[in-house]
Amino acid sequence: MKLESTGILIGLQPINERDSVGHIFTRDFGMLHGVMRGAVVARKNKPLVAQVGAVSWNARLDSQLGAFHWESTENLSASLMNNMRALACMNAAFALLDTLLPEREPYMNLYDSTITLLRDLGGDDSMEKYQNWEIGLLGELGYALDLSRCSGCGCTNNLNYLSPKTGRAVCDDCAAPYINKLYKLPINLDTTMRFISGICAQQGTTIPPARLYLSRM
Repeated sequence: MKLESTGILIGLQPINERDSVGHIFTRDFGMLHGVMRGAVVARKNKPLVAQVGAVSWNARLDSQLGAFHWESTENLSASLMNNMRALACMNAAFALLDTLLPEREPYMNLYDSTITLLRDLGGDDSMEKYQNWEIGLLGELGYALDLSRCSGCGCTNNLNYLSPKTGRAVCDDCAAPYINKLYKLPINLDTTMRFISGICAQQGTTIPPARLYLSRM
């Protein structure tokens, strides 16, 4: 079995003195994992997290871990090395992709938005851009947030609350009986964290440390 696509190298896990398991978010096949032979000791074309490139995944059987052939074309973290906030955003995004996405399910829009995020990080609005990316991630996972009108009465004014069950906005009047059960708007990273925590609980995993770190910055 052979799969070919473009991808972002979002994680590397050494498995011996020479080889690593690569975690690559591909545009056509979503998350893929496979052995990257010689990744630990490579001097030329060394695989690095945040590289973008052409990837080929090969395995004899569909159920096997498989192996990667990786040709990087660009390292999107190079311009972020002196910006701790931007790096924290990148690491949080990679950790959530690796934790929450099922293997071999395509998320083309999410892939494109991740590339855009990495190219745009580094400015004073890095946290805002990351938050918008995370809202998009929630939508891809079935938790789209709708702030356009009240989920109770349909009005578009005084939308100051968010329902944790539906992800839809709630106006002041409709929120009054349930005020202690709703999230306060506007959305911030604590708000999206609550939704992420619920998804992690459903999947039997925990919030990645990189995402927790971002909330403490």
